[in-house]
Amino acid sequence: MVKNNLKIIMDSRHIGIREMARSTGLAINTVSGLYHDTSKRVDLETLDKLCTFLGVAVGEILEHVEEPPQE
Repeated sequence: MVKNNLKIIMDSRHIGIREMARSTGLAINTVSGLYHDTSKRVDLETLDKLCTFLGVAVGEILEHVEEPPQE
């Protein structure tokens, strides 16, 4: 599964959803969906803007982790 770390990164830097949207030019709904991990898809341009603003690599925002075994 793909784990979204955007909330962790934003919270650790005390960046709110509105501030991120204003600073990146992304729609507040886009940032909110990613922050709350409700988005099903992420546009490459969106990832580029987030990475540029935060100074991180894509792999720091999104990472692939093993799914826990289902019982």
